[in-house]
Parts: sequence; C-alpha cells; structure tokens
Amino acid sequence: MSRFEDAAFGAGHDHIFLGNAHEENERRTWMVIALCSAMMVAEIVGGSLFGSLALVADGLHMSTHAGAMLIAALAYTYARRHARDPRFVFGTGKLGDLAGFTSAIVLAMIALLIGYEAVRRLFAPVPIHFSEAIPIAVVGLLVNLASVWLLSGGHHGHSHGHDHGHTHSHGHGHDDHEHEEVTEIVTADGRFTVSIFEDGVPPVFRIQAQAGTCDPADVRMTTVRENGHRQTFEFVARDGYLESKDDIPEPHAFKVVVQLPDGEHTIQFEEHDQDDAHAAATRDHNIRAAYVHVIADAAVSVLAIIGLLLARAFGWLWMDPLAGIVGAVVIANWSWSLLRDTGAILLDMNSDHRTAEGVRNLIEDNGDRVLDLHVWRVGPGHLSAALSVATDQASHGPDFYHRALRRFRSLSHVTVEVNPLSAAA
Repeated sequence: MSRFEDAAFGAGHDHIFLGNAHEENERRTWMVIALCSAMMVAEIVGGSLFGSLALVADGLHMSTHAGAMLIAALAYTYARRHARDPRFVFGTGKLGDLAGFTSAIVLAMIALLIGYEAVRRLFAPVPIHFSEAIPIAVVGLLVNLASVWLLSGGHHGHSHGHDHGHTHSHGHGHDDHEHEEVTEIVTADGRFTVSIFEDGVPPVFRIQAQAGTCDPADVRMTTVRENGHRQTFEFVARDGYLESKDDIPEPHAFKVVVQLPDGEHTIQFEEHDQDDAHAAATRDHNIRAAYVHVIADAAVSVLAIIGLLLARAFGWLWMDPLAGIVGAVVIANWSWSLLRDTGAILLDMNSDHRTAEGVRNLIEDNGDRVLDLHVWRVGPGHLSAALSVATDQASHGPDFYHRALRRFRSLSHVTVEVNPLSAAA
C-alpha cells in the first residue's frame, strides 16, 4: 500500500505563491498608469483646445499604453486579493504569467500595426508636420523614460525569500557549468576541474576529468574555514562527473584540500556577490511585460525622433517609415521572447531541470528509487514537485522526504507518494 502526503514549505498550506516583490511591483505599475493617464488627458485636451490633430493622436496612443499597463496592475491586484481563494488549487502565482502572455500578444499586434503603417508610408509618403511631430515624440520619450525609471526597481523579478546571498560563475558558457566557480588541477594522471555547483539546488562540489579518469573511491575533499572548522566530503559518480554526497554550508569562502591518487592539492574559493543567476526561476513576468512595453515605446520614440530629424534635415521622407519598420522588428522580437517564456510556464513545462535532477539524486543516493517526478513553476520563485518513490525502508515515509527536500530553496510545495519497493518492482 502506498502512503501519500503533500506539504507547502515556504508558503504554508494556504498555497500563496506570490513573488516577494508582488506588492511593490503592484504599486509601481499603478504609478505608471497614473503618469500615462495624466499625459493622455493633457494631450487630448491640449490638442482639442489648440487644434492639433497630432497631439490628440498621441494622446489616444498614450491611452493604449495605459491600457497595457492596466492589464499588469489588475493582475497584481486580483492575484493578491484572491491569494487565499481555495478555488485556485495552486494559488494565484501564475496570474502574472497569464497577464504577461496577454501583454505579449498586445505587443505583437502593435508591432504588426506599426510595420503595416510603416510599409504603407514607405510606398506612399505623406506630408509630415515636423514642428508638431518632433516635440510630441520628445515628450513621449520623456514619459516613457519616467515609466522605465518607475518600473526598473522590480522588472528583474527577484521574488522569493529563500535566495542565497551569492552565486558562483565563470567565463565559459556551457549550460552544465552556467553557475559554477571552476578551478583546474593538473596532475601526472590527468587534468581535472573542481567547482561549486548551484542553480536552484543545494550547492555541491563537482569534479570533472578533462583528461584522464577519476574514481570516486580515490577522491576526498576537505574544506578548511577561517575559524579552523574542517569538513570532509565524499563523492559519487554522475553522468560524466563526480558530485559530493553532502551539500556545502554557507558561506562559500574556504580553503579546499583535494585528495587525488597522486597526492593533495590545495585551492581557494572566495565568496561572490549575488548576480542574476536564478533570474529565470524567480522572474516576475508580469512586471517584465510592463517593463518591455515601456521600453518598446521608448525605443519607438527614439527611432521616430531620429527619423524625423533626418527627414527634416535632408528631405529623406523615407527615414520616418524605415525607423518604424526597425521599431516593429524590435518589438516583435521582444514579444516573441515574452510569449515563449510565459507560454512555457502556463503549459507547466519544467523550466528548472537542475532542481528535478537534484531531487532525483538526493532520493536515489539513499538507496530509494524515483518512480515518477514532475517539477513545475507555480509562481515567481516558487516550484512545485510531485513525486512517487519506491523504498524498502519502513522509516522512509512522506515526512522523511519532506524533511530531506526542504534544502531546495525554490521548492515551495511538494507532494510525495511512497510505495514499498517490492510492490514497485
């Protein structure tokens, strides 16, 4: 008979998987809406009073800008107010991704409209009122820059309260080493790299043979900290590398004595400042969509100003529509990136394979077997895992695995099914 249990780690059993910066991002978005709305009213009223059709047109354009921001703001407000609503089985953390997906579609439509109008004007030029168009483009750029400034405090989406204070990184770009600090050891038997690996999983040591071979039975590693504390690590073989059985406690500043068959080698690891290593897992796509929207608008304003100035100075009327075409291509590219990332989350694609690998390794290193494992994102910085485990240890109930998996800082909700190993065979 299988035993089944689920638990929410960081969020309690209310299933609240909102980003850590949720309320701050919500306030920032409403502030941008207020700015755009004030500008919209000023332009429409001013254009109507002074007979400027261009000013009225830009005011109407600003209304679409405010409308796009409204999608993000309402998503934040609704997600916060309904965070404890039991109708949302896994909370409202993914509502921001839905809003981001919607905004990406709006951006794609804007890119198509700009591109269509630019191509049409390229083949059928229209008179340009430079004295009105240039100042309006400059004012629009200033409003967009102010919006960018308001949103810039949260668009990266650091949103989960379990982040480390640092991340290790290095120069080469292989995905398996994306978040490692690598040191090379050259011996008579070969060449090896020693690294601290962490990417949403507990940090561990890794040793990889660049030339030669390395048996886990022949390797020991001892860390020596400033206070004299020593800790010895043993290794297990993985797919093409060795990995320490135990996690590395914080901080990651220590001397390391590596025992290889040819003798001891001493290396030094230093603590590094935090960077955006875990941005993909913790990114708030709702604020990202709002940020991309104002950046896209600012980019279009810059291109429009350049095109207008060149057209007025040299009579190159084709520069204005050409700038529009370039702007449409840039916006379309940003829209596709946002559609791809948010769509993957909405379809519950596993965006963190290293966490899934870490969960599997942690359980199978204890002699148990993972029968089924699913890891997916339920909110910015929050992952959920559902796994089925086969074990011959009577003491390994669901609670055992919940306690073991608490070390994964990104896992906020875990469901475990435990089966007798004989029944699963």
